[in-house]
Amino acid sequence: MIELFSKLLGLPVLASENGQAVDELIIYIHWLMIALFVGWFGYFVYCLWRFNARRHAKADHHGVRGHMSNYIELAVTVIEVVLLVGFAIPMWIYASDVTKIPNAKDAISIQIVAQQFAWNARYAGKDGKFGQQSMDRVTGDNPFGALAEDPNSKDDVQVLNEMHVPVGKPVICYVSSRDVIHSFKVIALRVTQDAIPGMRIPCWFKPTIVGRYQINCAQLCGNGHSSMAGGTIVVDSQEDYDKWLATKTPGGGSYE
Repeated sequence: MIELFSKLLGLPVLASENGQAVDELIIYIHWLMIALFVGWFGYFVYCLWRFNARRHAKADHHGVRGHMSNYIELAVTVIEVVLLVGFAIPMWIYASDVTKIPNAKDAISIQIVAQQFAWNARYAGKDGKFGQQSMDRVTGDNPFGALAEDPNSKDDVQVLNEMHVPVGKPVICYVSSRDVIHSFKVIALRVTQDAIPGMRIPCWFKPTIVGRYQINCAQLCGNGHSSMAGGTIVVDSQEDYDKWLATKTPGGGSYE
C-alpha cells in the first residue's frame, strides 16, 4: 500500500532503510490534508446552502443566539492540544533521539565538511580511528585541520565531492562547515542535516540499493550554491567499496 501511494504521489526513488518512515509520514500528511480539504469544502457548501439569500431574504442583526459555535471551537482546541502533546511532541522526541544512532563499531563513519562550494569527506583508516584535528591547521588542502603527525592520521583518507559507502551497512556522517551554513541533503537516502560552522552534527542512513545519488545543499549558501549539486554518494557492493578504498592514498590531511 505504501509503495502504491508513493508512486501516485511521485515520490523519488527510495534507497535507504531509514527512509521508509519518512515516506510513510509524507503519505499520512497527505491523507490528513485530503480529510481537511473534504471537511472544510463540505462546510463551505453547507454555509452556501444554509445562509443563502433565498432562505434569509431579510438580514438578522441579532446573529447567533446559541452556544454551539463556542462548543465547536473548544472541541477543535482540545483536539489540537491532543495532537500536539499526545502525538507530535513524542514523535519528534523519538525521531531526534541521538541514542538511536547505530554503534560506530558496526557502521562506516565519515566526517563531512561543507564549503563554498564543495563537499569534503574524511574516512578513518583500517584502525577505525580518526586522527586529531586543530582549527589552526585548516587550509585549502586540509579542510579538516588534521594533524599529519598523529599516528591515527596516517591511514585516514580524504576525498572531494564523491563519497563511497557499502550497501546494507549503516553510515554515520558527522557534518560541519568551514565557512557559512550549508545543508547536507541526499534525496534518495532521505537524509538532511544542516552543516553549521563550529559544530559537528551526526546523522545516519542505511543504503539498500546500489547506485549513484546526488548530494544537494538545502541552504542558500552563496552565488555558487547550485554547483554543490555536483557532489555524489556512490553506494557500492562491499567488494567494490573495499576496492575503491584501497585505491585511495592515505595519510595526513591532504587530498591524494
